[in-house]
Amino acid sequence: MSNFVVCKFGGTSVATPEGRKALARKVQEHLDAGASPVLVVSAMGRMGEPYATDTLINTVAGLPTNEREYDLLSSVGEVISAVKIAHELRGTGIDARAFTGAEAGIVTDDTAKDARILSVCPAALIETAKQGVVPVVCGFQGISTSGHLTTLGRGGSDTTACALGVALDADRVEIYSDVDGVMTADPREVDSVQVIDVLEPDELYQLVRMGSRIVHTPAAELAQKSGVNLLVRNTYSNHPGTAVRNMDVHRSGDTATAIVGKLGITRFIVDLGREEGCCAHIEAQAHIYKAIADAGVSLDMFTPAGRNLYFTVDSGDADETVKVLRELDVKAQCMEGLAKVTVIGAAMHGIPGVMSRIAAPLAQAGIDVWQTADSHATISVLVRETEAQQAQIVLHTALGLDNLEASNA
Repeated sequence: MSNFVVCKFGGTSVATPEGRKALARKVQEHLDAGASPVLVVSAMGRMGEPYATDTLINTVAGLPTNEREYDLLSSVGEVISAVKIAHELRGTGIDARAFTGAEAGIVTDDTAKDARILSVCPAALIETAKQGVVPVVCGFQGISTSGHLTTLGRGGSDTTACALGVALDADRVEIYSDVDGVMTADPREVDSVQVIDVLEPDELYQLVRMGSRIVHTPAAELAQKSGVNLLVRNTYSNHPGTAVRNMDVHRSGDTATAIVGKLGITRFIVDLGREEGCCAHIEAQAHIYKAIADAGVSLDMFTPAGRNLYFTVDSGDADETVKVLRELDVKAQCMEGLAKVTVIGAAMHGIPGVMSRIAAPLAQAGIDVWQTADSHATISVLVRETEAQQAQIVLHTALGLDNLEASNA
């Protein structure tokens, strides 16, 4: 390991003088500890603020679109942030230098708006750090193999930070925002949330895959695959935050780690037909899966049961799914207004009675469960959208997440 620490600061951290002062204090703390910080910054602020990404994109709203120029325009916010932060750091006595994603050595494929990082060559950053200068890198962007500026998808600054952390063999990657760490649930849905001290990388990945926005999904996937140490912290406090790392021994005493809800789910029940035989049903399923995939729709919670096939899609894809099923001339029922509530926990795998601990409190609260799905680290239940918040509150309490210290005692 090196003494590099990659620090990513989100829009709320770089948008205000108070946030930028707090950022400078974090950088100075790392320098005082003998570390070499490399910063990654997002665009300043949120929609409506002058340099926010959405504000910039809206300057051409309603005009003929060009994907290459979309990437150019949406990348400007990070350039402004990097230059602003570098200037302000120098004003506090910390020498700093701004880098675009291309200058930082981030090479991507040619996909507009959602490029994938192919390689990172951080030689310029390493040389800059050797000179005692703090690199400030524009997040969310890179350069394609054909020489075009590309962007990594919304939230892509997290992925920039993780990719740099891997390339620099950094001690850790720190993701800063205006919350103390990864919470046991969305604080907008559950009042009694707690900060999680330590998460397995797969638990973080499952959280964001199931709907949490705590980090960019490709960043969580990269942390999972690379093993880079990740720390989610608050720019404005000294809270230790949430460490994301592989643990040799699972946390003792607990089963669930967090709960996440995802609204806007539509469920389909497809009649596979009267034809007898397992092979015929499998062929019918495969035909449906392919047709829906060819239409660009992702299936979830798919469960064959007898002559029926159950699955869910995001509600935004429901009309396209109906169209595909009609073209296939299959009978289907559609149920809208649903939500998926998922319990995350690497310690759940192989533990008897976990489903009972989930189903019983939901039944007691009068919440119907329309379908379930599970993996080695997740159990999901499908409920009505109007009951999604209540389901999260009920499960948060029933699984001991209101008081983590008590549940782990």
